[in-house]
Amino acid sequence: MRPRPSSRWIPGNHFRLLENGEEFFPRVFEAIAQAQREVMVETFILFDDHIGQGLHAALLQAARRGVSVNLLVDGFGSPDLPDHFVDSLVQAGVRFRVFDPGRRLFGQRLNLLRRMHRKIVVVDGTLGFIGGINYSADHVADFGPQAKQDYAVEVHGPIVAHMHRFTRTAVLPPSVQRTHRHEPLPQLPAAGSAHAMFVTRDNHRHTNDIERHYRIALRAARERVVIANAYFFPGYRLVRELRRAARRGVDVRLILQGEPDMPIVKTAAGLLYDHLLRAGVHIYEYCERPLHGKVALVDREWSTVGSSNLDPLSLSLNLEANVVIRDASFNALLYQRLSRLMQRHCRQVEPAPRGAWEALRLLRGYCVYHLMRWFPAWAGWLPRHEPAIAVMQAEPPADQTARAS
Repeated sequence: MRPRPSSRWIPGNHFRLLENGEEFFPRVFEAIAQAQREVMVETFILFDDHIGQGLHAALLQAARRGVSVNLLVDGFGSPDLPDHFVDSLVQAGVRFRVFDPGRRLFGQRLNLLRRMHRKIVVVDGTLGFIGGINYSADHVADFGPQAKQDYAVEVHGPIVAHMHRFTRTAVLPPSVQRTHRHEPLPQLPAAGSAHAMFVTRDNHRHTNDIERHYRIALRAARERVVIANAYFFPGYRLVRELRRAARRGVDVRLILQGEPDMPIVKTAAGLLYDHLLRAGVHIYEYCERPLHGKVALVDREWSTVGSSNLDPLSLSLNLEANVVIRDASFNALLYQRLSRLMQRHCRQVEPAPRGAWEALRLLRGYCVYHLMRWFPAWAGWLPRHEPAIAVMQAEPPADQTARAS
């Protein structure tokens, strides 16, 4: 049974914006420390550094006091966790699973495509967290110049029940899923005035749900659009909606990487600059440190926060999860944070001056733009397999291994 996300607006929710690891990690670790029944964690990256060890300690303590703890990490994003890190969790009762661990060839990981890129936490079925922040030290400022700028939200209200059901279906074994399959969705009490949807992307029934919600919001935009996204190379239809919004007078602003963690990121996004700038889209490059956020807002109510980048991997291959929020106060706060980012730490990209190479530049932009018409189709041609979820087992003690041999 594959996970099914919510597809309609759920009223009565409250969202707290968490900016960077300094705000995110203390809240997650505190929530796990207060868990009474169950903790569900999905993450792309979990490293054995002081942040990963903080999550390890929180999960270990929860399991030791009898809380049901389930952890799902991605096999590509979290490839080298030491045995003692995994074994101590498993021995304490944590159900530790790895999504598609894959194999190596000459030491190189080959399982790059169709990754589990979600970042979700659900505690006791009543409190949730979702966003773009992984469990690694490069999400806090003391990491140095390469510390990432990122966002997540703390979630209260009925939408958490949808997040909870999804994570249980994604993480728990089929035998447990069958036990709970026909249970009605818990009706959690209202926690605020925000309407929300929990929207996911997979490679089966929900292949373009997140992109579709972006395009619906852009088509309806009348005043402003701000998108902050780390990896920006979207499909033809999304670029078309951005251009159309700008041409009808909407203030469209993109915050993209100016100091990318991977140089190809800026190169790829730069191929679209001319095409977007000529339509009236404003582009800002965040230059203080690498941008890792995946957030957006439209007009005065619509916002989204989650794991999905706007690139071929996230939009056509990876497993992703976002919340789409309809709430004026959250929209205003996100706009305030992003405006401050643009004013203090960004460089606005100006249209390239006309010159001898203008025709070649326009031809390049034209070709790239129309090539993007095809990327949902060619993504489907890439190697496809049904990823396995490996259940981690504790390594036997050394003396026991010696006796067995």
